[in-house]
Amino acid sequence: MPLYETVLIARNDVTQQQVEQIAADIQTELEADGGAVKKNEYWGLRSLAYRIKKNRKGHYLLLGLDAKPSFVFEMERKLGLNEDVLRFMTLRVEEIEEGPSAVLARKSDERDRGFRGPKPTGRFESGRRRGFDDREEFRARDNTGGEEFRGGFEE
Repeated sequence: MPLYETVLIARNDVTQQQVEQIAADIQTELEADGGAVKKNEYWGLRSLAYRIKKNRKGHYLLLGLDAKPSFVFEMERKLGLNEDVLRFMTLRVEEIEEGPSAVLARKSDERDRGFRGPKPTGRFESGRRRGFDDREEFRARDNTGGEEFRGGFEE
């Protein structure tokens, strides 16, 4: 049977257990049809690139399927009818990778970075904190000699 990878995005209102239940339903139907789920990865709640049906975030799930094409068409039809699923995409692949996907590998790399030291206090400065009077406009006023300048009036 051909191999497929399906990525689906569920609404952020649903829980992780409900998203995993969608995957479990697909798995039971697929096993009844004679196929198998080779890979099941939950990528977590992630921000969407743009709003979809008024949602800014979604639960991402990757499924690696060994299924008949007729099952894939039926699965896509049911996912399209499910109100909890915002988007899905199924691709036919030559083989399903055994290790973690690129998304999960990148997540683990971010966790391995560890502590990088304290951040500087200023946004773009080296860490020296400026006071209220250190701003250039106040220094410029102090250098004008405030008492001597009368704005063009002579006495």
